[in-house]
Amino acid sequence: MKHANGRMGGRHPGPERHRGAVTLRRDAIPGSTADQRLLDSRTRADWKTRDAWRALRILSEFVEGFDTLADLPPAVSVFGSARSKPESPECVLGEELGAALARAGYAVITGGGPGVMEAVNRGAIEAGGLSVGLGIELPFEQGLNDSVDVGINFRYFFARKTMFVKYAQAFVVLPGGFGTLDELFEALTLVQTGKVTRFPVVLMGVSYWAGLIDWLRDTMLEQGKIGPADLELMCLTDDVAAAVRHIVDADLALAAEQEALQAAAVARNEADQQAAADQQAAADQRQEG
Repeated sequence: MKHANGRMGGRHPGPERHRGAVTLRRDAIPGSTADQRLLDSRTRADWKTRDAWRALRILSEFVEGFDTLADLPPAVSVFGSARSKPESPECVLGEELGAALARAGYAVITGGGPGVMEAVNRGAIEAGGLSVGLGIELPFEQGLNDSVDVGINFRYFFARKTMFVKYAQAFVVLPGGFGTLDELFEALTLVQTGKVTRFPVVLMGVSYWAGLIDWLRDTMLEQGKIGPADLELMCLTDDVAAAVRHIVDADLALAAEQEALQAAAVARNEADQQAAADQQAAADQRQEG
């Protein structure tokens, strides 16, 4: 049936926003996001009545993320621009990377959007791997791409960013914008400050990142704002095999380190037990004498 306005029967779906488990369409979509309302200092007068309840909503996002992702296999978080076209070099590289990570036994975690994220998710599923997308509520709703196997929509950036780090063994960063840079420097800060250890950060797209690397070396390092070792926290490459090998080698090194620590703990425990037994034997001999 065709209506007078030219549309076929039924209402046109129009714009859509996902807010946690809730889907909003048309006039039900609010004019701001949860993050905007949380950070808007102009509403401080009502914080006593609203922020206490908002804390429960924030907690629910962490619970949902932890519960959903706890059983993931080893995973790698991959970042890149949502604006990149499917035929762009970074999307081609992202699809190859997603497939290579899947073949190496890793799940991939992306922001779940279009562009590079979709390319990585698609490469992973086509290679038989697990593809995860962690979406975010934005004024310009993107929605999760069709190549996501496990998807979670977050209201709050900080809850989402925790999941990117907590459930990944490494970060791979392809060409992107402010959001990509935010995730890159978040990861570097966590590694630099020891909040996470043995966490490889791979930059892919040598020509794209070259200017940033030059500035880090020639300005930040030169002026003493970072140390020489900080530049070694990043692996810069265009080679997918090299990127995956860097991640696998870091995993193997961490496993060897943990095995050595466990062996040392067992040896100390056995030594303590032997020392206790020797002391008891000596005490028994003194009593007999």
